[in-house]
Amino acid sequence: MTSAFGFWDYLIFAAYACLILGVGLWVSRDKAGHQKNAEDYFLASKSLPWWAIGASLIAANISAEQFIGMSGSGFAVGLAIASYEWMAAITLLIVGKYFLPIFIEKGLYTIPEFVEKRYSTNLKTILAVFWIALYVFVNLASVLYLGSLALETIMGIPMIYGVIGLSLFAAAYSLYGGLSAVAWTDVIQVIFLVLGGLVTSYLALNTVSDGQGIWTGLKTVYETVPEKFVMILDKSNPEYKNLPGLGVLVGGLWVANLYYWGFNQYIIQRTLAAKSLRESQKGIILAAFLKIIIPLIVVIPGIAAYVMVKDAGILARLGEAGLQNLPSLEQADKAYPWLLQFLPVGLKGIAFAALTAAVVSSLASMLNSTSTIFTMDIYKQYINRNASDKATVNVGRISAAVALIIACIMAPLLGGIDQAFQFIQEYTGLVSPGILAVFILGLFWKKTTNKGAIVGALVSIPIALYFKIAPNGWADNDLFVNLPFLDQMGYTCLLSMLVIVLVSLSQNKGVDDPKGIPISRKTFATNPKFNIGAFAVMIIISAIYALFWN
Repeated sequence: MTSAFGFWDYLIFAAYACLILGVGLWVSRDKAGHQKNAEDYFLASKSLPWWAIGASLIAANISAEQFIGMSGSGFAVGLAIASYEWMAAITLLIVGKYFLPIFIEKGLYTIPEFVEKRYSTNLKTILAVFWIALYVFVNLASVLYLGSLALETIMGIPMIYGVIGLSLFAAAYSLYGGLSAVAWTDVIQVIFLVLGGLVTSYLALNTVSDGQGIWTGLKTVYETVPEKFVMILDKSNPEYKNLPGLGVLVGGLWVANLYYWGFNQYIIQRTLAAKSLRESQKGIILAAFLKIIIPLIVVIPGIAAYVMVKDAGILARLGEAGLQNLPSLEQADKAYPWLLQFLPVGLKGIAFAALTAAVVSSLASMLNSTSTIFTMDIYKQYINRNASDKATVNVGRISAAVALIIACIMAPLLGGIDQAFQFIQEYTGLVSPGILAVFILGLFWKKTTNKGAIVGALVSIPIALYFKIAPNGWADNDLFVNLPFLDQMGYTCLLSMLVIVLVSLSQNKGVDDPKGIPISRKTFATNPKFNIGAFAVMIIISAIYALFWN
């Protein structure tokens, strides 16, 4: 199926592409008499203001994974999947208050660098290699696959051409300009993705209400499928295995969110590039407020699409176009691309630009962070300790290009995955609990030793696999337990922390580790603006859960 673009659609999309490339290359230019150094390329000269940080955090986070994957989960699960977004808003506050003061005080370039300062070079290298592999084979590849799936569904562009086109677009400015180009273009990308997302939400709800407007559409959707607006699922719900009731609020979702927002290089890197800690914390508050509205543009359209597919009357109004590439109830990830075909000329170009912005901004962020870790933690550690600024920047560009080529090869191999958002979360969850345990204890328990951290990280994998085996055919065996994957993550993290504590205590006999981080109440002091913003976010999130509890 191809969706006919009009002249204005092509014009809007072309203007968007030119704007992004122009701004990216303009901010990337070398200043007269100044050779771009590592801080310029990897940390944007540590000059980012709060509004650029907040916008860039969201642009790096919102990708095809959300637009396509989370809309697909909204189609299949409902509003409950929005917990990933709304709980992330709370997580951002924790990161801003308790993690950033330590990271910025230590002047970090990369998260693995923190591991070296707190533990050892060996553990840093292990985690650096792991993160590079994760970014290339899972994150980059999945974003390219989902973005290309959208291009194929909407425009009829073969997937391989979509993969190549998106890759070249992201590479055109991010490989040359580094984090500065990524962050400043992200400000523009956020405007497009929010505007385009809202346009698509309006269209879907207006269609459901037969042209009666967004509020009537929202009311119609709620009355038609009230079960899709339940935030806390009970065990009778077929999706309980993905979102296990109260376990979402008090269990493994905290593991996923704290790992992602606190210790994920391509997310945390823009906060490390702030002018100051206070500027970074203000950016965190902006990002938290933006997270509150994200479900309106990625989850609600999926629920509306579900109602449209189920209602023969709506399909009849849509006519032949509504039957083209109609997603079945088992094809959740086709819901969002299917919706876009109904947008009128002009708005279709905006929505398509929004989807492209989401994909390209995340690709650019992941590429920059992959190259940062490789260059600073592998190349400068083991290959060329005395590399010049020019050599360091060039290696960063080359490593990003290599990562992109590998991801392009991997992306088409991911075909056939349904609910890709859930798939990515589940398989990342095999390794994130152990890493989170290493970081949390390393930050806040001075008795944690390097040996304890290494043993805990390694043991976390078989623990996670133990929980993972049961849902895949071993549930009847008394040796195994069958738990939802978020609960698996929670228990894996707790058990990994227990292993780290026991090994550390057996090694140091209760004495503080020499590399333990001294902290006090002053370390985590925040200004009134941050505190007011944080309270506002928490009140809004609490109200949402109270309204849609069950």
